[in-house]
Amino acid sequence: MDTTATATIERTGGRGFTRRLVRAGAMTLMLILVVAWFALLRPSFLGGQTSYLIVSGTSMQPTLESGDLVLAVEQRSYAVGDVVVYHVPAGQPGAGALVIHRIVGGDADSGYILRGDNRDGQDPWRPRDGDVVGRMRIDVPWVGRAFVLLRQPVGIALLAALTTFLVALGSARAPARGDG
Repeated sequence: MDTTATATIERTGGRGFTRRLVRAGAMTLMLILVVAWFALLRPSFLGGQTSYLIVSGTSMQPTLESGDLVLAVEQRSYAVGDVVVYHVPAGQPGAGALVIHRIVGGDADSGYILRGDNRDGQDPWRPRDGDVVGRMRIDVPWVGRAFVLLRQPVGIALLAALTTFLVALGSARAPARGDG
């Protein structure tokens, strides 16, 4: 074997090793992120304590905007100043609907007094701990709008078009492999 062939094999082998190492590192990082999400931010429908909600309306401006994605985590207790998500109590108009407002008074026994940051009056409902879904932990601006878009026919079409484009781009960039 001549020295040119040996040098080519060594260079190619080094790149392959580096690629495999980067790929293994990326997979490890992805696994760590998934495990952390599952442990800390698992949704309530998967047995976790986190609820994911998309804000709709203006009652919590400027704290929250319509289209924000909010992660609310169930707590043992809630206090004045906490922004909480709650179900409108059973037997009341709008029963079961989700509302995200700030606690301004009350307690778990007599019911919390809530109000939107952009409102002068208090909410007509007095939810208790059993009605509260959780306290706002994370607010991700605008992300909820993407989820709303993906529920619309135009959003589904855009996602399908993007997927098709990426698949076509990937197959066009793949190197041709010979038989031998």
